[in-house]
Amino acid sequence: MKRFFNDVKKYWKYIMYATKSELKNEIINSYLGWLWLILEPLAFMLIYTFIATVVFNSNVPYFPVFVFVGLTCWNFFNKMIVASVKLVSSNRDTVTKVYLPKFVLLFVKMGVNIFKMLVSLCMVFIFMLFYRVPLTWNLLYIIPILIILIVITFGFSSIIMHYGVFMEDLVNLTNIFMKLLFYMTGIFYDIASRIEGVYRFILLDVNPIANIIYNMRRVVIYGIGPSNISLFIWFVLGLGVCAIGIRTIYKYENTYVKVMR
Repeated sequence: MKRFFNDVKKYWKYIMYATKSELKNEIINSYLGWLWLILEPLAFMLIYTFIATVVFNSNVPYFPVFVFVGLTCWNFFNKMIVASVKLVSSNRDTVTKVYLPKFVLLFVKMGVNIFKMLVSLCMVFIFMLFYRVPLTWNLLYIIPILIILIVITFGFSSIIMHYGVFMEDLVNLTNIFMKLLFYMTGIFYDIASRIEGVYRFILLDVNPIANIIYNMRRVVIYGIGPSNISLFIWFVLGLGVCAIGIRTIYKYENTYVKVMR
């Protein structure tokens, strides 16, 4: 792990520059520019709110905020996982011409999506004010919850990025799995109140993203402290997954170029 931290320190300026560059490229290539960062989560929030409240008669309080919180966390995780599958091959020119620790590519992509997530969180606060959601000091728990989300996301993304180099079909498998996971994560329904028994344990405790969204909603909407035990467990597990992913990348990154030729 010492090598990892040394490389992060060494390539930090490159990571920041590449992150800003990728963000600018996305904005330039979009007609709506920066506005799209707001319109995308807002559009999905309106769609899911309509489906849940009109079609399924959901009575969850502050439902637009409820959905927006879920989408904010989910979009970050989903975009990172999906992008990581082909992250090495999509940066073929960089990977084949100069040596770059491959996890640096993940940091760049993560920086872009963290920025988008923060924009979405700003929208959450605006909706909280609009719907008069009570503000409490428990909102400060957002910071550690986001850190846990980032740790878990980086860990799983690093492993998927590695196997994505060797498995062409992993793209299709990942897309199918993420669609399944979306409906099991409770983006537009409350797992804690609707599911009971062993299924509740599987959906809420075994699924780290569902657990993070559940705790995020507790501190944002209901003003309740998070479930510290479950979050701590997933933080430790996330660090373990990160360690496995980093070691795997370091061990096999020299073979990536050979596979892509």
